[in-house]
Amino acid sequence: MVGIDTARIDQWLWSVRLTKTRADAAAACRAGHVKVNGKSAKPATPVKVGDRVEARLGQRERVAEVTAVIAKRVGAAIAADCFVDHSPPPPDRVSDAVLFGVRDRGAGRPTKRDRRQTDKLRGRG
Repeated sequence: MVGIDTARIDQWLWSVRLTKTRADAAAACRAGHVKVNGKSAKPATPVKVGDRVEARLGQRERVAEVTAVIAKRVGAAIAADCFVDHSPPPPDRVSDAVLFGVRDRGAGRPTKRDRRQTDKLRGRG
């Protein structure tokens, strides 16, 4: 990649596909969920090659080392080459699957709340 030396952290998070939208990246920065080299980052914080970015995105902790700076969204293959992922592995979904559908005998018919929780586990809600 020829061109830029630095980019805004919100642009970079969106460009390398760690967040779905740039607005999501900026919101995570404003909420204090993003750190660059151990310091809390605002959306306009510059990021350069060699920086370590730690971000709490959703329920997952993401840790990335910047290897290339991009400010525009590119293809997934190119975006994957722009950082080295040091994130811990995602949590197993087995724990949710074990609890899914287990009800005490005699508990009766599931309530509307139970159905909503079941739908959320299935990914429908």
